[in-house]
Amino acid sequence: MSGLELRALATSGGQLRLSLETVTLDKPGPEELVVRVEATPINPSDLGLLLGPAEVSTVRAEGTPERPVLVAEIPQQRLAAIRARLDRSLPVGNEGAGTVVKAGRDVQHFLGKKVGMLGGGMYTQLRKLRAQDCILLPDDVDVAEGASMFVNPLTALGFTETMKAEGHKAIVHTAAASNLGQMLNRICLADGIGLVNIVRSSAQAAILRGIGARHIVDSTSPGFQAELTEAIAETGATIGFDAIGGGKLAGQILQAMETAASRSGATYSPYGSDVPKQVYIYGALDTGPTMINRTFGFAWNVGGWLLSPFLQNAGREVVGRMRQRVVNELRTTFASHYTKTISLADALQPDILAAYERKSTGEKYLIDPSL
Repeated sequence: MSGLELRALATSGGQLRLSLETVTLDKPGPEELVVRVEATPINPSDLGLLLGPAEVSTVRAEGTPERPVLVAEIPQQRLAAIRARLDRSLPVGNEGAGTVVKAGRDVQHFLGKKVGMLGGGMYTQLRKLRAQDCILLPDDVDVAEGASMFVNPLTALGFTETMKAEGHKAIVHTAAASNLGQMLNRICLADGIGLVNIVRSSAQAAILRGIGARHIVDSTSPGFQAELTEAIAETGATIGFDAIGGGKLAGQILQAMETAASRSGATYSPYGSDVPKQVYIYGALDTGPTMINRTFGFAWNVGGWLLSPFLQNAGREVVGRMRQRVVNELRTTFASHYTKTISLADALQPDILAAYERKSTGEKYLIDPSL
């Protein structure tokens, strides 16, 4: 079986090439499936592999309408950071959904069924993968609904699981009006978890108010730091998850946590409060330096958080419980909404790439490789 697949090639000469290539799949093994991919989202986490360190402003179109190619320049100083992927053509796309068209000997019950998939290489017409990396979709759930059932839902649930495991009781979240942020709000409202939402506009705040969010702080407000401190004091949040990455925000969150902790009447210490404070950076909406103006003692940490290592370390019982909750609440807590459905060839049009590369709140693109 053959089909088209979107691939990204970063060359040692400093060029990124995105193209559609024909791939041929051999028959599935005993516990493998071949799935006709019918829906796969463009998530911010996909853009790291798709666009990498290329200068998007240099994108130009080559190829033909049926087989478009996009080319962009990669600054020489950025090549060292991606040495392991240079001159290797890589498939793109973390998750998707579709219909099983071939099934191995031990997984015949999947044949003809709709499944959600996690495993990379989803921007393709046909995908072969292990049955254990698929979830059967209920009969009344379509592939568009099942296409985004892994990355954002499991990340949002992973935040609350991390919070509990590390002994915190409430969360601060940035870029909070995103699809993921809205899911996190629904989880926290249902589970009685305090959540401080940091947004960057009144329009984003309105989105969250519309779904019942209780603590919303606009980082563009002149009184942002004081408002953030009040929200953290009310919720008792001592762990944050930051999708922005660059800039001062992580430090501002830690400062607000420290100020809120100092109100508890604890004995003064020149080393700050002994309340553990943690901020995890899990995104890179701002690719500039992360700046920490350290005015909050010593009981704090800033680190990175990624879904894959979390799932590897969480254990089978926890991951199984998380996945089942996503299936049960796919149309409520974990519903995703798309602004546009495009083909694989559309994804390689410069104007469309510029639109989804902006990662604008409220805009989410879905690829249907069958188009």
